[in-house]
Amino acid sequence: MTLYIGREASKLWKRICAETSAESNLFIDNWKYIIAGFVFQYIHGVAARGVHYLHWPGPTLQDLGFFLLPWTFHPFVFKVKKFYTVQIWCRVLAYLVVSQTLRIFTFYSTQLPGPNYHCRPGSKLARLPEPDGVLEVLVINFPQGVIYGCGDLIFSSHMIFTLVFVLTYQKYGTRRCIKQFGWTIAIIQSLLIVASRKHYTVDVVVAWYTVNLVVFFVDKKLPELSDRTNGSSLLLLPLSTKDKDNWTKEENHKLLNGNSVNPADRRPRSQSNGKNLEDVNINQVDTSMNSTP
Repeated sequence: MTLYIGREASKLWKRICAETSAESNLFIDNWKYIIAGFVFQYIHGVAARGVHYLHWPGPTLQDLGFFLLPWTFHPFVFKVKKFYTVQIWCRVLAYLVVSQTLRIFTFYSTQLPGPNYHCRPGSKLARLPEPDGVLEVLVINFPQGVIYGCGDLIFSSHMIFTLVFVLTYQKYGTRRCIKQFGWTIAIIQSLLIVASRKHYTVDVVVAWYTVNLVVFFVDKKLPELSDRTNGSSLLLLPLSTKDKDNWTKEENHKLLNGNSVNPADRRPRSQSNGKNLEDVNINQVDTSMNSTP
């Protein structure tokens, strides 16, 4: 039992080292896109705060969802991974940046009177006092500024985040039950947003088709992610940087086909650009080593 636990712990540690090395290489190549995506989240927050200064409270607009929904609410280290975390996040952030850019254009184009209770006439939170300087606008009052914002309506930011993650898992996820659960949550959240008067129904409806179109067209422009479970193109993850270029494709295919490889030559390799690293089950490597005389 002790020997078995020690062997399995060794396998787990090798996989952790391999995954960490592979993800680190990908992050080095893509860090600019990831940082830019997170910086844009701040820009989006500043834009939402800025439109609050322009918000003018008024009568709540007639909305079908308000009639149908009464006011009832008041104020990814698994053993098998199909794709690399860094690549997935690059794609998710691309979806968010494009969707949020469109959102900024729409809510600055036309400011609607906020339907929520704190955005209505007579509320002290409906309008922000004139800022004393640019710095006051650039500083996001978290979390009050996020919770009590007004004017950033079309289209719903809540639905942007929800739909981006649900659509991403729909395409790259593996568990059907999680996909069904994600879509169920998205539908329920749409109803709750309208019921709580956080948005008009049009804000939610526009988000549904806009985010789907954004994901569709961004996918057309970005290269498809490499599927690590595709046996025809598998490459071992690097276990150390100095040995990562020493294992040929032929030796890798021998392992995948169950043939033994000389342990002295068992060194992993990856492509030098770090973008097409693939996964292989470490158990295959251990099996090959054990079968070598």
